[in-house]
Amino acid sequence: MRLSQSHLNLLELCPRKFQHTYLEQLGSPNSPEQQERLLAGSRFHALMQQWEMGLPIEPFLQEDPQLRQWFHAFIGAAPQILQIHDPMFRESEHLRMLEFQGHILTVVYDLLILTEQEAQILDWKTYPKPSKSDLAQSWQSRLYPFVLAETSDYAPEQISMTYWFFQANGEMAQSLKLPYSAKQHEETRQVLSRLLNQFSEWLDRYETQGEFFPQLPETASECADCSYSIRCQRSSQTPEISESFPTLAEIQEVAL
Repeated sequence: MRLSQSHLNLLELCPRKFQHTYLEQLGSPNSPEQQERLLAGSRFHALMQQWEMGLPIEPFLQEDPQLRQWFHAFIGAAPQILQIHDPMFRESEHLRMLEFQGHILTVVYDLLILTEQEAQILDWKTYPKPSKSDLAQSWQSRLYPFVLAETSDYAPEQISMTYWFFQANGEMAQSLKLPYSAKQHEETRQVLSRLLNQFSEWLDRYETQGEFFPQLPETASECADCSYSIRCQRSSQTPEISESFPTLAEIQEVAL
């Protein structure tokens, strides 16, 4: 099975929700506000890819004031983003895959820049900057450098991942850089091995015996506003759709 950081985040958050979402392909409805935020993020990623490829972007900017604000914020931060001289490799929306524990791990880097000394992974976000600890614990922050270290000659200490956050009000973009290390790499390998071994067991029992994936405890706070609460017998009423920002585990990776 092909697994992305979104799969791993949800699998770790709630195995039963993973089953409903990815194995049964039951759509989890978004509020109009959430849907608009996801579409805006997708448009911004498309804009950045166009810009990186040297293709015209003026039509995008003229038609969408929000994109225009974000791009101006990017230009204001561009010297920090682009102060990389003579890279050996530079590619937008770079796809990499790694076979691991019988599954295919897939990552898509918004921008990957490789020099002789270091490998930089850059990622664009169009939601408010979270805490560094929350971001570091997300599977995107763990999986992306892990796959790069496993599929290249770069040592973990030569790899870093930098997030750029573009605010809705068009303020200057904020960044958060996460360095990588051999210790983090080994810790990720161990956690990933345990999680995927467990997943393989659940998947085998689900496919051969019809046994459902485990649920969270009935008292878990995550169940309160989950769209599957009735299906999981965690609520007797139709749950309200949350209009708040989605969590890191719920934010889907934008694939172009």
